[in-house]
Amino acid sequence: MPQVIEWVNPRENDIVWRYPDEDITWGAQLIVHEMEVAVFFRDGKAYDVFGPGRHTITTMNLPLITSILSRLVGFGETPFKSRVIFVSTKQFAGKYGAKAQTTDLAPLMVHGAFWVKVDNASVFVNEVVGGQGAYATGDVNDFLRGFINEKMIDELSQYDLLAVFTRLDETSIVVKNHIVDAFVRIGLELVDLRFEGVDTTPEYRERLFWLRSGRATPSEVLRMETVKEAAKELGKSPGAGFGTGMVMVPPIFQQPAPAAGTPSVALVVCPKCSAQIPSTSKFCPNCGGGLTATPAVPEQVQGKKCSKCKFENSAAAQFCSNCGEKF
Repeated sequence: MPQVIEWVNPRENDIVWRYPDEDITWGAQLIVHEMEVAVFFRDGKAYDVFGPGRHTITTMNLPLITSILSRLVGFGETPFKSRVIFVSTKQFAGKYGAKAQTTDLAPLMVHGAFWVKVDNASVFVNEVVGGQGAYATGDVNDFLRGFINEKMIDELSQYDLLAVFTRLDETSIVVKNHIVDAFVRIGLELVDLRFEGVDTTPEYRERLFWLRSGRATPSEVLRMETVKEAAKELGKSPGAGFGTGMVMVPPIFQQPAPAAGTPSVALVVCPKCSAQIPSTSKFCPNCGGGLTATPAVPEQVQGKKCSKCKFENSAAAQFCSNCGEKF
C-alpha cells in the first residue's frame, strides 16, 4: 500500500496541521481537500506547494525538493526527509487586546476583533509556521494576536489622547492600513479589523473631559492636575499645616506673566462664581455665566487732589501717583 498523506477531519477553527511522519516515500499519495494547501518544508524553507486534489509524489511534481535532493548522496532513495504542512485557506476570526501609550504619555487600552486568511501559503509557512515554530493552530493564534498587538502599539503611540478619542474613525483606518501591509509581508490577508473598545485610566478620562469640552487648554488641565497632586501630598504631611497650603497652591493657579511688550488685560469678578477673569470675556470661562463686569479691586477712596496735575490720590498718599509731586 502506498503511503497516504492527508489531513483527516480538521476541526472548524484549525489553521495548520503538520503530517507527523517526515519520511516521505516516492509514489506516496498526497490528498489535499478543498480550502487547503500542502507545503513541503525542509531545511527551514518552504518548497513545493500543492493545491486541492490527489497527487502522486514524483520527481516531476516536486521540482524544488528534487533539485535539493539531487545534490545529496543517495539521490533517488526512498524515503526522503521532508515535513508536509497543511494550511487552511478559510477565513478565521480572532481577538486582540493591547496596552499602548500616546504621545502625551497617556495610558491607552484597546481591544477588538480581526478576520484573516492565508493568501500566500509558501510565505506564511516560511515566516510564521516554520519561522516561528508555530506548527499548531494554538501557536499560530498566539502569534497573530501578538503580531497585531505589537503593530497596534506602534501605530497608536504616534497620536495624542484627544486625537485617538475624537478622531477614532480616522485613526482606526490609518492603523488598519498599516497592519494590512504588515500582514501581506507574512503571507496573510487581513480581511477586517475592528475596534470594540478604547479606554484610558480614570485620571486621564477626567483630563479628556476637560479637553473635549473646550473649557480648558492642555496647559490649564495640567495646572489643575498639579494642584490636585500638590493638595494630595500636603494632606499626607501632618506637619505641613493649613498655612503651607495657602502659600503653595495659589501660585499654581496664576497665569504666566505676560511677555515684555504684551498689553495686560484687566480682571473682573464673575457675579456668579466670584472667579477673577479677563474683562474682555462675555461669558465666564469658569462657570459659563453671562458677565456683568465688576472691578476685581475696589475703587480707591478719593483723598488728596494734586495741586499740580489735579489727579485724585488716596488719602494716605505722600506723592502724586500721576506726576510724582510731593504733598
